[in-house]
Amino acid sequence: MRHFYGTELANPLMLGTAQYPSPAILAEAFRRSQAGVATVSLRRESAGDRAGQDFWQMIRDLNIPVLPNTAGCHSVKEAVTTAHMAREVFDTSWIKLEVIGHTDTLQPDVFALVEAAKILSEDGFQVFPYTTEDLVVAEKLLHAGCEVLMPWGAPIGSGLGLANEYGLRSMRAHFPDVALVVDAGIGVPSHAARAMELGFDAVLLNTAVAKAGDPAAMAEAFAQAVAAGHTAAMADPMLPRDMAAPSTPVIGKAFLE
Repeated sequence: MRHFYGTELANPLMLGTAQYPSPAILAEAFRRSQAGVATVSLRRESAGDRAGQDFWQMIRDLNIPVLPNTAGCHSVKEAVTTAHMAREVFDTSWIKLEVIGHTDTLQPDVFALVEAAKILSEDGFQVFPYTTEDLVVAEKLLHAGCEVLMPWGAPIGSGLGLANEYGLRSMRAHFPDVALVVDAGIGVPSHAARAMELGFDAVLLNTAVAKAGDPAAMAEAFAQAVAAGHTAAMADPMLPRDMAAPSTPVIGKAFLE
C-alpha cells in the first residue's frame, strides 16, 4: 500500500463527513466501511459552539487520520487562512487543498491551487491538492512541494464516475511513484473499483454515501469495491484486445472428417 506523507493507510477508502442524516448514521457508515481517512470541512461559523465541539470530538473518536479540507474557498488567501485554522483545530499538518474556480462545475482554479500549495508546503503543511488530470498542472504541484495528487473523477457531487479515464490512466503512467487519489464525482461502487483497477492508491468520496438511501450499507459496499479493485490491480489484469481469443485450447481437440 502506498504511503501518504509517510503514513500507510489501513484502508484506501477516504470518506467524507458531510450531509449525513444524523451523527449516528455517520458513525455507523465509518464503522461498516472501516475507512482509512475521514475528511472534514472547517465551518468557521460553528467552530466555537457546543455543537461544533461535539462534532469534532466524534470525528476524533473514529481513531483514524483526519484530513481537513478548504472546501468552499475561492481564493489563495481564503484557502491558506482556512488551512491554518484547520491545523489549529485538528492538530494535523495534513490539508486537502481546494481552491474552486468555477461555480457550476466546482472545477479547481489550478493557477491559484499551485500558488496556495507552494505557500502551505513552505509553511510545513502536507498538502493533498484537489486538481484536474492535467499533467502540466500535476508537475507544477509536485514542484510546489506536494507529494500526493488528487485528480477529480468528475465534478463534485455529480456521481458521473470517471469522466476522463484516458487522462487518469495517463496520470498514473506518468507519475508511477506518486500517491494518487481519485477525488470527486464517484457515484457507485463500480466507479471506485475502476479507479483502483487503474492503479490509483485511494478513492475519496462523500455524497455517494451520505445521500444514499442507506448510507451505512453503501459505505460498506464502497469498501468492498475499493478492496476488490486494489486486489485486481495487484493481480496484473489482462489487457483488452480487439479480437476474440478462445478460452478453451484447440490442441488435442478431436478432428472429425
